[in-house]
Amino acid sequence: MTILTLLVFSIIAIVGGLVLVRSIPALSAYFTFRGKRVITCPETHKTAAIDVAARKAGLRALIGEPALRLDRCSRWPERQDCDQECLQQVEADPDNCLVWNIVSNWYEGKKCVFCQKRLGPLHHLDHTPALLGPDGTTAEWTEFRPEQLPDVFATFLPVCWDCHVTQKFRRIHPELVIERHRDIRLPL
Repeated sequence: MTILTLLVFSIIAIVGGLVLVRSIPALSAYFTFRGKRVITCPETHKTAAIDVAARKAGLRALIGEPALRLDRCSRWPERQDCDQECLQQVEADPDNCLVWNIVSNWYEGKKCVFCQKRLGPLHHLDHTPALLGPDGTTAEWTEFRPEQLPDVFATFLPVCWDCHVTQKFRRIHPELVIERHRDIRLPL
């Protein structure tokens, strides 16, 4: 190798290293602020669902300006010109307002109302638990809008995936379900 080739490779390595070091805060900002979140709206004091502009937060972190902006809000388009003061809640505790974490924490340690199986924290590749509503039907938590989840968790009960599938089948196809009650007779 010639000295010129070594010099070119050295410059490329140094520039690449600088870009990598500079991009670590950008990647961290992106991964910290992506995902649907539930916050309390400072104007209405009601629950709202938001998406932070995570890509823009990552790009702004590259240039040293980590200001957050909203990408979407459940109150938009009516209140799209708000001050976005809710972002202070996200900055203060980004993990506890993330919908996935809220749902996972709610299920953790609870038991299925049908089979009493203990439910653990959620995992992205597993079947997710469901909910038993006051009307006696089960539904997956993803069927609700994120801003509804605090009210849903206050009135619904946890159901494991297996019992949810069973209850849904019973509701949709009652003609295919046979109830068998064991007749227990004690010896005389």
